[in-house]
Amino acid sequence: MNTRTDSSTDFTPIDQDLYAAAFRLLDPDPEPIPEPAPPAALVVPAQVPLTAAAPVRLTGPVEKVLTDALAFLDTHGWTRYSLINTDGARCSIGALRGAAGSRNAAYCDAGNLLLDEARRQHGKKWETIPSWNDCHTGAQVRSVWESAIRRAHHLNI
Repeated sequence: MNTRTDSSTDFTPIDQDLYAAAFRLLDPDPEPIPEPAPPAALVVPAQVPLTAAAPVRLTGPVEKVLTDALAFLDTHGWTRYSLINTDGARCSIGALRGAAGSRNAAYCDAGNLLLDEARRQHGKKWETIPSWNDCHTGAQVRSVWESAIRRAHHLNI
């Protein structure tokens, strides 16, 4: 490679002030350049206490049928010895049927849970919901309903 080192070049020396003046003419109002942000390691986040949000829990179909049936009994009344009496009150099985709307899976599971809870509280001799319902007081029946609803809630069904 052949490089010339003498000072006899054909280039004109650069005038830095001339270039700065030319750039000012091209952009008379330059936007200020933002200062760089400090490194992430130096940023200290504010100490905010974390609060746990309550988890969203949906009511299961069995719990809903049981809850709706008990609300129906509270509103229209409870009876013995008939599915629906002349005043519109229902026995436990009538309330279950009314709340479920049809004999679907939730209706069957709610009935099984209610009968199981009745057996827990009043002995294993009860074969059907109507036979248990007809042999107990309103307070005893309500206690079984409330326990069945709590179990459905805890089982998330």
